Amino acid sequence: TVVFVGLVYPWVGSWKWGGGWLDQMGFYDFAGSTLVHSVGGWAALAGVLLLGPRLGKYDGNGVRAIPGSNMPLATIGVFLLWLGWFGFNGGSVLSADPGPVSFTLVTTCLAAAAGVVAAFFTSQIVQKKPDLSMVLNGALAGLVGITAGADSVSVMSSIIIGLVAGVLVVLAVITIDSKLKLDDPVGALSVHLVCGIWGTLAVGIFSPDHSVVTQLIGIVAYGVVTFVSALVIFSVVKAVMGLRVSTEEELKGLDLGEHGMEAYAGFQILTTD
Repeated sequence: TVVFVGLVYPWVGSWKWGGGWLDQMGFYDFAGSTLVHSVGGWAALAGVLLLGPRLGKYDGNGVRAIPGSNMPLATIGVFLLWLGWFGFNGGSVLSADPGPVSFTLVTTCLAAAAGVVAAFFTSQIVQKKPDLSMVLNGALAGLVGITAGADSVSVMSSIIIGLVAGVLVVLAVITIDSKLKLDDPVGALSVHLVCGIWGTLAVGIFSPDHSVVTQLIGIVAYGVVTFVSALVIFSVVKAVMGLRVSTEEELKGLDLGEHGMEAYAGFQILTTD
């Protein structure tokens, strides 16, 4: 984390936000659909590939769901992120001008809401049940998707961007988890990488001042460099100290292994029995 955030993020970030070569080409990313989110998503992909799946996740040809332990807390966490995004996107205006700040807040909120609606109905159609975890990811998908163009696309376009992101995130979670068999417990690849790419492309699609081709060049450049950089960093960590905990520690839980206590008292006893 220290190496990637301390060295890689500033380096690649300067290509756009530092007046670098992508900025001179006309590449646009207002608050970081690519520079923040997909850069992290590419790093996550490298980590997932080197780390491997959790024990018991893929048995034979089947896929075993390993859900989170507390959906109400997950929901509260997403609402906190949604609120924080107003500072994230609104602050990226870099002024207190009420016009552009208010406009950015509106497009941000509508994209998130549209992501919720789209993920709800997509999960209902695909999984035959409205999956809360998918709905929460839909909100984040809409937020990530609008981040690149929150100041430059229309209000209606922001809703469309959120709707597409909400559909994409559900399909991406299922594809990555079940088809590609990449164990991504929190859907980071689907939310940050897939929807980060979509949001960056959407600027070229919905903003008349920007080009899809230029946006695509930026996406590819960031993808290649950040994925390779993260792969090297994770490989060094794996060679020097290892990426995985022991099998025993994984089975008992990292709360015990890392902190010497359980988040849910007696949970291990119940699951063992």
